[in-house]
Amino acid sequence: MKISALEEYGLRCMIILAREDQGTPLSLSDISAREGLSVPYAGKLLMILRQAGLVKAVRGRQGGYTLSRPAEDIFLKEIFDALGEPLFGSAHCDRHAGGRENCVHTEDCTVHHIWSNFDNYISGVLQRVTLADLCQNQGQMLEIIRGAETPLKPLPEN
Repeated sequence: MKISALEEYGLRCMIILAREDQGTPLSLSDISAREGLSVPYAGKLLMILRQAGLVKAVRGRQGGYTLSRPAEDIFLKEIFDALGEPLFGSAHCDRHAGGRENCVHTEDCTVHHIWSNFDNYISGVLQRVTLADLCQNQGQMLEIIRGAETPLKPLPEN
């Protein structure tokens, strides 16, 4: 699994907006400076987030960007869905069919089940963790994540 730069920096922009006073717009240049991003790249991220309905643009001299709704009502899954592709989607098997039109393991694929279950697990966590949760300190965030986890068997030691 790989988190793309678009997903990472888009999430960071959302955290910046969530930590700002509710309703106080942040300019594009403020957001880009806080994350060390170019203004065009930050603009691209915020355009994607705005099109997904997660942020809104406020016009005028004191304008900028704000969250479209409270951070407590924005789940990480929404953010990741807006910024990237699902970890395991319906096109996954088609993309990995080798040189063939269809995957040779269509009828009996244990790998499909692994990726599907992994996607369900990650999606389950992302559906329970809010943007407001990410604004907590690290200890509180770990507790939130632990609460969202289902027990897993420990890995065997080498």
